[in-house]
Amino acid sequence: MSIEWTTAVRAAKDAGELIMRYFRCTGTVREKGVADLVTEADVRAERVIAQRIHEIFPDHAILGEEEQAGDTNAEYLWVVDPLDGTTNFAHGIPHFAVSIALLHQGRPQLGIVWNPVREDLFSARLGGGAYHNGRPLRVSTEATLDKTLIGTGFYYDRGAMMEATLGAIGDCFRQNIHGIRRFGTASLDLAQVADGMFGAYFEFQLSPWDFAAGQMLVTEAGGRVTDCSGDALPLRKTTILASNGLLHDQMLAILKPRMGTW
Repeated sequence: MSIEWTTAVRAAKDAGELIMRYFRCTGTVREKGVADLVTEADVRAERVIAQRIHEIFPDHAILGEEEQAGDTNAEYLWVVDPLDGTTNFAHGIPHFAVSIALLHQGRPQLGIVWNPVREDLFSARLGGGAYHNGRPLRVSTEATLDKTLIGTGFYYDRGAMMEATLGAIGDCFRQNIHGIRRFGTASLDLAQVADGMFGAYFEFQLSPWDFAAGQMLVTEAGGRVTDCSGDALPLRKTTILASNGLLHDQMLAILKPRMGTW
């Protein structure tokens, strides 16, 4: 494996070890916005990741959710969510992850998602496939919505965006999907698309640190990732649709009419 991959895995596992020391005794919890929580573990884990990366790559930029504000135009940019699923974590729910991606000239090169509770390592490298603890990942082969399970997420908005999400969920059910799942950790939701558990996953607002690593898992597992209009994802807050590819246009037909309603 490359030194970049080794560094990312080490940083993710070190951050995960720190996070687990805080789990169910979270320390200080504060709100960045309505229902948008941050804990001491988030902040300290991001510092651990930044330190590990800069030990090996001192000139690389880092864009993180909490403190790292790296230049998105940098040649090498690490995109980091030190604790994806903070609300789960703060409420004692054992479903959260560390997410780390590396971009070169804006193009994703590798993605690491580490679930410290289950010791699950999801990893992907450009052109090298996607893996779960060394097992190759492939997206599902279902071609119709009535044969699949859909994942989703809710942004912190409690107004029109939430209503649009609820409306899209209703539209999915009218296609006789097997069900909707909302687990609250976007990086792991994307891993579940890559592993063929979800036929598709959508959310109407995510930040780059939420999707950068998971996006690679899906595409390297044979899936497709766009925004909810079908365009390439930008390196900023955006909508997202990830699918096995076969269901993508069907999901876009549901999601596009909901766009622009918030």
